Amino acid sequence: MEKAELLIIGAGAAGISAACAAWDAGCREIVMADRRRYPGGILPQCVHIGFGLAAFGVELSGPAYAESLAKRLARTGVRFLPGKSVLAVTKEKTAVLSGSGGMEEIRFEKLILATGSRERTIASLPVAGTRPAGIFTAGQAQEMINLRHWQPGNRIVILGSGDLGMIMARRFTLEGKRILAVLEQNAHYGGMARNYHRCIEACGIPLLTGRTIREIHGIPRITGVTVENLESGERELLACDTLVTALGLIPERELTHRLGEPDWLFYAGNCHHIHDIADAAAAEGERIGKEAVSV
Repeated sequence: MEKAELLIIGAGAAGISAACAAWDAGCREIVMADRRRYPGGILPQCVHIGFGLAAFGVELSGPAYAESLAKRLARTGVRFLPGKSVLAVTKEKTAVLSGSGGMEEIRFEKLILATGSRERTIASLPVAGTRPAGIFTAGQAQEMINLRHWQPGNRIVILGSGDLGMIMARRFTLEGKRILAVLEQNAHYGGMARNYHRCIEACGIPLLTGRTIREIHGIPRITGVTVENLESGERELLACDTLVTALGLIPERELTHRLGEPDWLFYAGNCHHIHDIADAAAAEGERIGKEAVSV
């Protein structure tokens, strides 16, 4: 069984920053595992700029920000295990990992969980109708277009005007797709003002506030959605071939929810609480990495 002084689960901005900070603080037995085969978490799929302003004073794309983090990691002796999913963590300070080479166990002294977050799906809403093909979360759509070069659809409705929803509305528009509407249940868009101006306003994308989806139509692929005006109660059918949801994020920390609060367990990044920007998650990772080594 492999042993480590510090095990870090997750190699996104928070995880890498924590690993580098712990190394700089003198910890020399650090293992970091991630289910993806590359460091950076979701940053490589975020081709838009807006990263690194707090850390570097300039705006970088997600891939450029991930590359800067990976270069810093490469200057340490941290052992990175890509393509490794952590299946369980025990109170006896053992982690069970699975990858292409089979299963293995790592015994550790301290653990930093930096697993990020997952997206809320359409299943979290009381929406009637069918569940056909053509419904994606914004993160799924982002990965499809930017990493896999797949095209989800052509006539698109986006539910949710948070930052990722607005960013994807612009991305689809640049790909030549038609955004029928970005729907927002509140009276104001949900993301940062800079993304509203860069994405919605600059691209002329229709933002409909005070709206939500009440029914989905279509078999085997989506053909439309019934949209309700939450103020008047009026409903209308929007014909579309794709629905993209941007409904917010949920911290991903199921691995440790049965462990209680042992003094060897630390949280960093979006699995702790949702950060507005990657720089904030990285800064928290930096602080937690130092703290884990010092106690």
